[in-house]
Parts: sequence; structure tokens; C-alpha cells
Amino acid sequence: MVSRPTFRKSAGSNKRARAVRAIVCGEVMQPAHALFATDSMARVLEMLTRHNWDHVFIVDEDDVPLGRIHAVDVLKSVSRKAVNRDIAWMHSVPAQQMLTNPPLTVRTGTPLLKAGALMLTHDLNQLAVVDDEGALVGVVGHNTVARVLPRFLL
Repeated sequence: MVSRPTFRKSAGSNKRARAVRAIVCGEVMQPAHALFATDSMARVLEMLTRHNWDHVFIVDEDDVPLGRIHAVDVLKSVSRKAVNRDIAWMHSVPAQQMLTNPPLTVRTGTPLLKAGALMLTHDLNQLAVVDDEGALVGVVGHNTVARVLPRFLL
């Protein structure tokens, strides 16, 4: 019988493991890009291009996220002629009409590792972070995980 080496976790690795599990989304989130559901698509496109954003969360009057509009999705809709290419459509169509699915959200107290696992599982680049009332307060993404977690790996 071949004996296998036994690995013992050092006190330092246990301490790092506890520390990384204690990091919550509310501590490391970034500001979210958000507009109201009643804002026109013209406003959405203006903000996407003016600030070089690739997405914007659409929220209701209580800042609860209803969905997310990605710049690529707008371009796809226009190219498929799913929307009228006339400029007038942008001013008359509210942003809420471009939403298809509610966003996946996490709370401020959700561990960052869990948020990272959710992003991987659902093939998302980022998640909306909401407070206890469900209002959008920030966003965590792959860049957040990449910025925070490496210091615990080395």
C-alpha cells in the first residue's frame, strides 16, 4: 500500500482562508451605472456613449434594479430591425421596454466568493449589489474579484 503524504494547513493559511471568506460585496463594490425605467432610450444611448459605459442598470423609482441594458444588446436590436431605426424611437421608447430578464442581484452582506461563484455559474461579468430594501447600491464584477482576491492567494 502506498502511503500518501498528509498535508496540514498552517495557521497562516487558515487565517487567510477565514479572511477571504469574510470579505463581503458591500466592502468592495464599485459604483453602479443606473438610469430610471422611465428614461428614454435616447438618454440611455447618450449616457452609454458619453461615459463610455458598456452597460447600464435600469431601476424603478425606489432604485430597485429591474434589469440591465448592455450596449451590444442595443446594437443587436437596431441591426435586427427589432426597433425602428428612426431617431424618434429613441425619444419615445422608455428604457424599461428594452429589458428582457430581471438582473441577478446579491446583498451587501453576500460573501465575495459566493458572488464570484454566481458570476461563473450564470456566465455573467458582474452582479448588482442591493441593500436590505432591494435598492441598487453598487456592482461587483470579475474585475472586483481580480482586484481583491489575489492578495490571499500568494
